[in-house]
Amino acid sequence: MDSDLLLEVAESWSYWDSAPAATIPRTLPLPHELRSDLALIVQGVRRCGKSTLLSQLLRRYSLDRQRALFINFEDPRLSAALDHTTLDTLVHAFEHKHAESGSRGLTFLLDEIQHVRGWQQWLRTQLDKRGSHHFVVTGSNAHLLSGELASSLTGRHLTVELFPFDLDEALTANSDLTVTEYLAAGGFPAALGSLDADRLLRSYFGDIVERDMRERVGARSSLPLRQVVQMLFESAGSELSLRRIAAAAGIAVDTAALYVDAAESVYLVFSCPYFAWSERKRLARNKKFYPIDTGLRRVSVTRTGTDRGKSLECATFLLLRRRYREVFYWRGRGEVDFVVQHDGRTVPVQVTWESPSERHLSAIDSFHEEHPQSEEAVIVTAESYADGVPELPGDA
Repeated sequence: MDSDLLLEVAESWSYWDSAPAATIPRTLPLPHELRSDLALIVQGVRRCGKSTLLSQLLRRYSLDRQRALFINFEDPRLSAALDHTTLDTLVHAFEHKHAESGSRGLTFLLDEIQHVRGWQQWLRTQLDKRGSHHFVVTGSNAHLLSGELASSLTGRHLTVELFPFDLDEALTANSDLTVTEYLAAGGFPAALGSLDADRLLRSYFGDIVERDMRERVGARSSLPLRQVVQMLFESAGSELSLRRIAAAAGIAVDTAALYVDAAESVYLVFSCPYFAWSERKRLARNKKFYPIDTGLRRVSVTRTGTDRGKSLECATFLLLRRRYREVFYWRGRGEVDFVVQHDGRTVPVQVTWESPSERHLSAIDSFHEEHPQSEEAVIVTAESYADGVPELPGDA
């Protein structure tokens, strides 16, 4: 692709003429500085705010807007040029643009890079040059760092995950929002507070299934994909077998496994495995699944999406998933909603809208009988969720 045309596309995305508009600051563990020997990789579901986060990095890292190139590879003008040679041309063209002022120390913000063929090896080559450029890339794929990329960029990247707004971020956008309203609305930035919120959320659901999941598995139709995701959403918080999913969608068990993996890879759902010290025992039990967003779940399933207790459970899972990457459940004589590990401690977590019932407390007692070294349970209610669940501080 012609270098002048590439710079023209980049100019329409970059902030060379004016600073980006003020937006809601995101709370995620970004590195203290950008480094030329490490790529920063931002992963997250489509429409969660990755592009906006890239614009925020200009101020966060005191970057010169003129020396920061921002481009989104979902721009239709790039559809015929999505390979590593385009990346080379882009870098050389931007270096040439700054030849007089010095072409070292440029920043490249490359959005939705998973569409570019061969980008993994290309990025490793750029980092190996030991130049002074900084590279930040985003992708809507949880497997962005799997397989070939995992080996080609070993030790040469820092990865962060971006989610839709959490409650604190949503309250920054709308200070009058209640927990109930937040659980119903969810945290997708553009949908929050919009008069067309439900229409937007439904379009997000369709776009992610059609453009991300279907592309990943090469399915002829998106209908069974949609059915699988809706079943995962509908059954949120319940153990679910691949055999049951396959029967409900009318597909083979192996196909169901492929579709569930695809749903996880594009950040539509998260799996929650059974808690046991033995890997064999973990694998012997079915997983539970939780949606990326309570609002997205509400508009995508039947009336169960309005169950505020289940919505609080889903939101609590997301809170725990942000803080502690691994979240489990436990079932014995009763069920403990979640189990997390932090600072060497194992902590059971029960979720209930108000006060815990005898059923919740009995399940905790059973858990402690089997795992006597565990810490006291944390009970998450609507009130404590609104306070940020301070009993479970910090990131893993």
